[in-house]
Amino acid sequence: MGWILGLLALALTVYVFDRVSSLWKAFRSLNFLPGSWHLFDSYSLVAALFPPIPLVNPGNNHHFEDKHAPFAEAGCDIISIISLIPVTTTNIMLSDAEAINEVTSARARFPKPIDQYEVLSLYGQNIVASEGEQWKRFRKISAPAFSDDNNKLVWEEAARAMSDLFEEWKSEDVISVKHGTEITMPITLQVIGAVAFGTRLSWKDPTVPPGHRMTFRNSLRIMCEDLWLKLFLPERVLRLTKKLNNIQTAFEELQTHVKELIDERVRSEKEPRDDIFSTLIDANAAVDSESVNFADQDLISNIYIILLAGHETTAHTLCMSFALLALYPEEQDKLLKQVKAIMPNGKLPPYEDLSKFSYSMAILYETMRLFPPTPNVPKMSVEDTTLTTRTANGEKLIVPVPKGTKISLNIAALHYNPRYWENPHSFKPARFLKNEWNRDAFIPFSAGARACLGRRFAEAESVVVLSLLILKYRISITEDPKFSGETLEQRRERVLKMRNSLTLTPVQVPLTFTRRA
Repeated sequence: MGWILGLLALALTVYVFDRVSSLWKAFRSLNFLPGSWHLFDSYSLVAALFPPIPLVNPGNNHHFEDKHAPFAEAGCDIISIISLIPVTTTNIMLSDAEAINEVTSARARFPKPIDQYEVLSLYGQNIVASEGEQWKRFRKISAPAFSDDNNKLVWEEAARAMSDLFEEWKSEDVISVKHGTEITMPITLQVIGAVAFGTRLSWKDPTVPPGHRMTFRNSLRIMCEDLWLKLFLPERVLRLTKKLNNIQTAFEELQTHVKELIDERVRSEKEPRDDIFSTLIDANAAVDSESVNFADQDLISNIYIILLAGHETTAHTLCMSFALLALYPEEQDKLLKQVKAIMPNGKLPPYEDLSKFSYSMAILYETMRLFPPTPNVPKMSVEDTTLTTRTANGEKLIVPVPKGTKISLNIAALHYNPRYWENPHSFKPARFLKNEWNRDAFIPFSAGARACLGRRFAEAESVVVLSLLILKYRISITEDPKFSGETLEQRRERVLKMRNSLTLTPVQVPLTFTRRA
């Protein structure tokens, strides 16, 4: 027995020595760049399922929760994070606008680590979870779907969705919801349904169509909310409980609904349409002779990504915009004043007047600065190279980046970096009314060639929703006796609490909408 314990002790000693040696080599390869180390990587299953533990697990939301604090502590806007299990992983995080711009501009040197985007490839390959020639092929087909004609349709359908909402609320002067997403999710779903598929959805839950087990709306909602469970759990486990079984059913039903829509549109008579779905199919057919078209499964996967990006991220951003306006009523008054000036008769002007809504856009931008939908964008280095930053003392620092190094574009830290933003933790929409704000330090839609194609889509939709809602209703935080003794700061902390799901997600935003006299 003694010799067995001796062997185990020896094996443990060798393992520990190997890990310590590996950690030392990793720090040395980065020229001992300031930073931290953990047992598990922030992209691991451990990080996804368990809370943060110092030196063990950074957690999957540390980019947003820590914001710029680790960089300030290190005195440098590029820092290291090294993990040891299952293998030693060298990762550097960036909150330096110039360094981030270099990474996003040099796609060949710093491509996406495709394995980290597996969660978005459940239905097949798509424009977000691809790189190189495949990404170029997908982008060539997808880009025409995001035209100015389509953005005009977004503007009109967002106005229609708000008109439907006001019709639902016409019999009440005060409406309270437990969570702001109860309002924003249906709004964005209505808009994406009309703009992406040319299909108008109602506020009322539709019946399940013949031959289906779930509606299109519910299947999309579940696949947005519970995507991580679908990724990590095998199908046999997803059949064990009703909730888990609903996730598997939603996955299958969403694919079936989208496939039926594709088949129906391909068979239907050709007529001019501006919706994304038709444009995508037409663009796919137009390049067929060049052999760069989508496979059927790729088309389904890319449509799913458009649904996900055009539905969930915008809904969460709008929810947080409502929360901030409720918490800062003086900003709500400023927004109302401009909207009234633009719309004295209460009628929304045409899409061409979007630029007039400067304060609505400023509210949107400041919300996305404080709560970037994707707080972190992963990249990797495919060659030995360097990046340059400056220390807190202003000294130039050249950081070695060995081949294979993981790179995190820490958008949350960039958005809270005091080098670029005065009082970065404060909600100050007016900062975006000035011309001198740093465009490279604001990248909620990412940056470079991989920047979001739907940026103008989201901006147009959000401006319409914010402007029309604020014109008719005052937004406030719903009073709750449980929190009667909380301070204003405690209320802000409670209402603005976020979690990291597929994107940055509000936990619970209780809102009350009061009709204006």
